[in-house]
Amino acid sequence: MTASTILISVAKTQRARVFAFIVAATSLLLISSVSGTAQRRAATPAGEDESAMFKEYRGVQLGMTSEEVRKKLGSPKDKGDEQDLFVFGDNESAQIVYDQTHKVVTISADFLSADTSVPTAKQVFGADAEAKADGSVYKMVRFTKAGYWLSYNRTGGTAPMTSITLQKIQ
Repeated sequence: MTASTILISVAKTQRARVFAFIVAATSLLLISSVSGTAQRRAATPAGEDESAMFKEYRGVQLGMTSEEVRKKLGSPKDKGDEQDLFVFGDNESAQIVYDQTHKVVTISADFLSADTSVPTAKQVFGADAEAKADGSVYKMVRFTKAGYWLSYNRTGGTAPMTSITLQKIQ
């Protein structure tokens, strides 16, 4: 074999490898795109664009003014123009976040208990959410027509922490 024949053979092999790499990468992107779409559809319950059962926390709703919130919940432990922190005992607290016009854009309630008074995913969404092997649960749904998203997050273990967050889609 001559040197030029060897170079041509090496160049063909390199082109074949590059082509194979491009085909594999394109296939992987297509598969992950289709799979991601299917997972998003499966994770989104029917009626996504309606609204969840959990639309307020202790009478506080998205769009209320900070003044209205403080009338409902009392004096916050930590008061601010952008957010308030309310504490309702050792096992329950809430952060209320306001926009520039002092209207509620986020409600986040945290529970540090396994007590039956802590809302379940079924009470929040109207349907159960699958727990992982460690007992933790996470679910998030966007209610685009209603203009907000809702998440439920519970840690595993015997003393779980549960966070429920309702946020305006901006």
